[in-house]
Amino acid sequence: MNKKVLAFAMISIVTSGFLYGANEAYSLESVTVSANKIEENIKDVPQSITVIDEEILQEKGIKNVNDAIKEVPNMITSGSNNGVQTSFRGLNLSTFTNNNPVVIYVDGVPYYDRYDFDPSLVNVKQIEILRGPQGTLYGKDAIGAVINIITKNPSNEWHGSIGAEYGNNNYMQSSFNTSGALIENKLFAGINGSFQKDDGWITNNYPEMDKDADKDKERKTSAFLLFKPTDRLSGKLTITDNYSKTNWMDGLNTANTTTSINSIKRDDAKNASFDVPTYEESKVKSQSLNLSYDFDEMKLESTTTHKKADMDGDYDGDYLSGTLNDGLRMFNYTNMDTWTQEVKFSGKTQDIKWVAGIYTDDEQRDIGPYGMEMMSMGAVYVSDAYAKANSKTQALFGQTMIPLADKFELTLGGRYQKMKKDIDLTMKSSFGGVALPDFLYKDEKTWNTFLPKVALVYKYSDNLNTYASVSKGYMPGGFNYFANSGATQENSFEPQKSTNYEVGMKYTGENYLLNASVFRMNIEDIHIYKSIGGTIWLTDNAKKAHSQGIEIDAKYFLTDNIELSGALGLIDAKYDDYDTGTAVYDGKRIENTPKYTANLGIAYVSARGIYGRLDAYARGKTNYFDGANNSMVTADGAIISNLKIGYKIKDWDIYGYLKNITDEEYIDSFRSSSAGMQIVGFNEPRTFGVGFRYTF
Repeated sequence: MNKKVLAFAMISIVTSGFLYGANEAYSLESVTVSANKIEENIKDVPQSITVIDEEILQEKGIKNVNDAIKEVPNMITSGSNNGVQTSFRGLNLSTFTNNNPVVIYVDGVPYYDRYDFDPSLVNVKQIEILRGPQGTLYGKDAIGAVINIITKNPSNEWHGSIGAEYGNNNYMQSSFNTSGALIENKLFAGINGSFQKDDGWITNNYPEMDKDADKDKERKTSAFLLFKPTDRLSGKLTITDNYSKTNWMDGLNTANTTTSINSIKRDDAKNASFDVPTYEESKVKSQSLNLSYDFDEMKLESTTTHKKADMDGDYDGDYLSGTLNDGLRMFNYTNMDTWTQEVKFSGKTQDIKWVAGIYTDDEQRDIGPYGMEMMSMGAVYVSDAYAKANSKTQALFGQTMIPLADKFELTLGGRYQKMKKDIDLTMKSSFGGVALPDFLYKDEKTWNTFLPKVALVYKYSDNLNTYASVSKGYMPGGFNYFANSGATQENSFEPQKSTNYEVGMKYTGENYLLNASVFRMNIEDIHIYKSIGGTIWLTDNAKKAHSQGIEIDAKYFLTDNIELSGALGLIDAKYDDYDTGTAVYDGKRIENTPKYTANLGIAYVSARGIYGRLDAYARGKTNYFDGANNSMVTADGAIISNLKIGYKIKDWDIYGYLKNITDEEYIDSFRSSSAGMQIVGFNEPRTFGVGFRYTF
């Protein structure tokens, strides 16, 4: 066993040994989740769930979804440009659907696109990370997991908070949140927002360019009206307006595709020299309306959402200066307009719980200009794609939870889904200023699928539940947006499918909680992103792969004030049948999947006075696809530690933090091609700062 994994395991064993001497009692019976779209005790849900409540968000300084994902075994994010890319249990981003294998829902509103994967956490009551495929209830794309974010309900009295932080690299962050009644018991309102900027840790030394190479800024604002005319009827209108601009990347282009991956260091990236402004700017506006009515035996709920997203990306043509490509650029401009509608019925008949509903969506995506400029044989070659890519989905879903005898509960669920996609693509190109003939590609495909789920819970005792489940996972197929020749076979890819098996247990004691699960996933038609020479990349299918592993998470309360928590994920994820035509990857580890992930924390918690916590996060060796050399390369892992210490007095919380205490480094993204591109991304170096939060 890897020494780092062994160290985490030994610490967990030692600390758990202290529990039996703990005198203070702590009950976790009150933890409820809405994983099955109805409220249940977390023990009764037959799947792996990580729950992060508001208190933990504040204690750990979790400001965004990326921070929350670090708490989840076998789940990571990567990349500081090209959007947020998530990997879980061997499942990766599907590049030309732009969808992650993990879908975010905020009060029923979906976030799945990689350029729209960071909703605000300012007004959050609880985050539930539902591990394993969630397609039966949550639909397309949820092949890996769902991050279910639940916001706080307002009360008649107005309450809220304001906060701010300042740190090195001129990091500044502020937030506000308030809600209350406009008409007592009838009409409520709330507004919240957060603002952040950071000058980054990379300096651009190219003349007349902004020195702060990787600076970024973002703004997230949201407001809602909640109307409750009767005890049975309620309606909630929520409006959000988010903006972000990320410059450069947290890494570099080595310009040498033969350099060993582990010889590239983060210090190599601190001083950059690029001659074209490189940034991604996104604007996302959404509106959602939730209506619900409680009948005597049933609840009816409708969620309607509309979202417009604009993403503008400009990039230095080769991420360097002093080359033939000076002054040339790559670009990616995309607009998206999406409507979704879900109508859900749920209830309980005697002891049988059930939920059923219909779901539709309509997504219109306008791509272009999307392409690059590059020197070729002494002249500038330009390749530019313009496409309209649309998709429509209709689905019926249902699930029931049936008690059997005294100790068993059977879950049966299924979703029938129909998806239609079409593309109308025009590829434009020129050489030396002379236009070349356009390439036109127009296509349409429809996919139908049924996603069943069967699970059985055995309630061994009041404290221990065990479960076993079998379910199907699904990621839709699509079309490549960048194509120079060919037809359907060359420019489309099929849906990714999986069959998932999981066995687990959940134990809740008076002062500790322990969850453990073992999973196996058989994957077909895996979406892979591959280089076919030069700067041409496309999405394709690898035939077969598998993923299997163990996930453990625990929380221990030594006293009323001292808390230990940890999680460990071990995974073996490999291709079984993957032939690119130039190389065979059978038996190779799936890229972007660390051999293990782990976290361990100790906290001193207090409602008043001093408090603090120390957290460590670890990830093992990770494979990356090396397109330039038609191979897999392996990057080393690392252990990162964070510290936060604060003091609470009355309604004030004043604190300081130190992240990545020992300034450890690891590679978190890698991309190479035969065109002299080897893009390497890193985790952030050590950061520190101070902050405050005032509640009222």
